[in-house]
Amino acid sequence: MPLTFYPTDSKLAIFEKVQQYLEANGLLVTARDLARPWGGFFVIDETQAQQFAQRFFPGISVADLRIGGRLSPKILIVQGTRRLSWQYHHRRAEIWKLVAGEAGVAISPTDDEGIVQPMMPGDVIRLDRGQRHRLVGLENWGMVAEIWQHTDALHPSDEDDIVRVQDDFGRSVL
Repeated sequence: MPLTFYPTDSKLAIFEKVQQYLEANGLLVTARDLARPWGGFFVIDETQAQQFAQRFFPGISVADLRIGGRLSPKILIVQGTRRLSWQYHHRRAEIWKLVAGEAGVAISPTDDEGIVQPMMPGDVIRLDRGQRHRLVGLENWGMVAEIWQHTDALHPSDEDDIVRVQDDFGRSVL
């Protein structure tokens, strides 16, 4: 059953819809964060990376997704008209897929922000380690399946591996 979001939905209502959707698809949520100013995220049990990949990235095997370490599946929820920071990472690449709603993405190899390209449901975006990127909410909520592709098996990426170049919410940047 496809998810439907409305611009008037509260953040709590969106998170409840997504939680129910994930549970209905047999995915175990190990953490969730509703406190992000742009929306929030769900962390999926890493032992379900194969199941997550099959559900959201059919045709791409987990072996093809692995770069140098484990995989960390997440679901990002971005609120309409909000933007995540303009950022990059030292220890991970990412792959995104717009699952429901609306979102756009800006990508650039440099600190100069690229133009926001609207994503269509089903679109897959690959982000290389070090590539600058930003997820952007358009008019409505958006749900993006994300896999962190850890590039260093001995030092997996975490939330501290976010290098912010620009941020709308006053969080520290470069």
